[in-house]
Amino acid sequence: MTLGSKIAWDDTVLPFQLDRSDIRGRVARLDGVLENVLAQHNYPPLIEALVAEMSLLTALIGQTMKLRWKLSLQVRGDGPARLIATDYYAPEADGKPGRIRAYASYDADRLDHKADPFSQIGKGYFAILIDQGKGMTPYQGITPIAGESLSNCAQSYFAQSEQLPTRFALAYGQSTIPGEATEWRAGGVMLQHMPKASPFVAKDGGTGDDGLLEANDVLDGEAGENWTRANVLLDTVEQLELVGPSVQPTELLTRLFHEEAPRVYDAQPVEFGCTCSEDKVRQSLSIYSAKDIATMTTVEGTVTADCQFCGAHYTFDPKTLGFEAEKQVE
Repeated sequence: MTLGSKIAWDDTVLPFQLDRSDIRGRVARLDGVLENVLAQHNYPPLIEALVAEMSLLTALIGQTMKLRWKLSLQVRGDGPARLIATDYYAPEADGKPGRIRAYASYDADRLDHKADPFSQIGKGYFAILIDQGKGMTPYQGITPIAGESLSNCAQSYFAQSEQLPTRFALAYGQSTIPGEATEWRAGGVMLQHMPKASPFVAKDGGTGDDGLLEANDVLDGEAGENWTRANVLLDTVEQLELVGPSVQPTELLTRLFHEEAPRVYDAQPVEFGCTCSEDKVRQSLSIYSAKDIATMTTVEGTVTADCQFCGAHYTFDPKTLGFEAEKQVE
C-alpha cells in the first residue's frame, strides 16, 4: 500500500451495487472526520465509541439519501448516555464533500465504565430526520431502541419504517500505524435491498424486539435467498478490512462479493463541518422575551452561547436579542 492510496480512500463513501442480487450498498472510511468530531469534546471512552459508531452510520445513510439539505440521526435514552445526535449536510455541488457533525449529552456520574457502551443508552428511541430546506416539510421516523448496537437500531428502523432490508457491518477504534500517531479510524459496509414495486404490509408484527420488523420479515422467495447469501458473504469481513487502510474499498468488495457482480460508482468525499453562525444563534434567541434574556445575562453584561457540535463561542449585547429586539428591527 502506498501513502497515496491511503489518502485517496480516507473520509470517503463508495457507492456500489450487486447486480446479481438487486442489492445496493456503501463502503465508508472515516479518518480525519472522526478525529475532528471527537476533538470537539473531552468525551469518556464509552461516549467516544457511541459517537464514532453514530458518525459512521450517518456517513453511510446520508450518502444513500437524495438530500437537498440535511439528514439527522438521534438516539435518546433514559440511561447515562442521554443523547447522541449527528447531522449530515448534502454536498453543495457535484464533487464537493458532504459534511458531518456529531454531539453527545451524558450523565458522567451514572456511567458504568466497565459496561458495553450501547448498554448505557437504556430504553428510548432511534430517529431519522430529513430536512430538505426552506419551504419543505421535514420528515421524521422513529423506532424504539432495539438489538445490541446502534447499527442494530438503524437496521430495525429501515425494516420497520421503510420496509427496506438493511445490514451494517462496522468497525471503529483508535489505530496506530507504524511511524504515525494514534488516531481514530472507522469503516463500514452497508447493504440495502432495492425497494419492491409493491409495498410490504405486515399482518401480525415482526420477529424483532417487541414485534419490530426485521429483514427476513420483509423478503421471501428469490429476493430472500439473495439477501441471505449477501449477508453470509458480509459475515466473513474482518475488522481490519473495514477500517483500512491496507485494504482498499474496491479490493474489499471484490473479495466479498465477486460472484455477485459488484459495480462501483464515484466515491463521495466527506468532511467535518458545522453550520453554526452568529446570525443563526441570534435567530434562535429571538423567541425569548426581554425578561428571559435578562435571566441569561452574565454579571459582565453579556449573553453567551456555545455550539454543542463544534464548540464555537458567541457573545452578544443583550439589548440586541430576544423577541422585543426582533420587533424593533422589523
